[in-house]
Amino acid sequence: MTLRNELALAIHKENFDVTAEGIYFPKQGVMASGEYFDRINGGKWDRTPNLIVTEGLAHILSVALGATAKPAGYFLALFSGTASPAANWTAANFAAAASEIVSMTEGYTSPTRPAWTPPASTATNSIDNMAAIASVTIATAGQLNVNGAAMLTNSTRGGTTGALVSATKYPVTRVFQNGDTYDIGYRLSLTV
Repeated sequence: MTLRNELALAIHKENFDVTAEGIYFPKQGVMASGEYFDRINGGKWDRTPNLIVTEGLAHILSVALGATAKPAGYFLALFSGTASPAANWTAANFAAAASEIVSMTEGYTSPTRPAWTPPASTATNSIDNMAAIASVTIATAGQLNVNGAAMLTNSTRGGTTGALVSATKYPVTRVFQNGDTYDIGYRLSLTV
């Protein structure tokens, strides 16, 4: 049985461990982990580990090693809810479960989720968008609180189709004023 098939079967049978470091497949000795990077107005970068949800693992394996076509892109979403991401979150329930920020007047000014733009390929065990950071301009009459971020395959704010790859709840709420610039990066790593 190939590693792809073993990992797909492990996901189907839920034979993996969710750890603070990421998703660990003990039989195969594979760790999938990710981390978000964010900064306000060009300041210091903050780093937050994430949860690669079950739907995200299945998507990554199906696209990378299966026959599923790669989506048109990957997109980052911001949310204001206080719930911690769960392995059973999906693109279908993300917007409601996380309270995704969808307003262009009390949120950010882009009509769609910002694109996550990685390099064309990687020669290491990770891939990220740090060379082409996603950036949004905040719009708010007072202040905007952001409690986390996620990566999805659908660019529509509040959209419920596609796949949810990962999500993270920040340890500290990010507080924004009107006109602030918010930069968001994401890195996915696989180790054996």
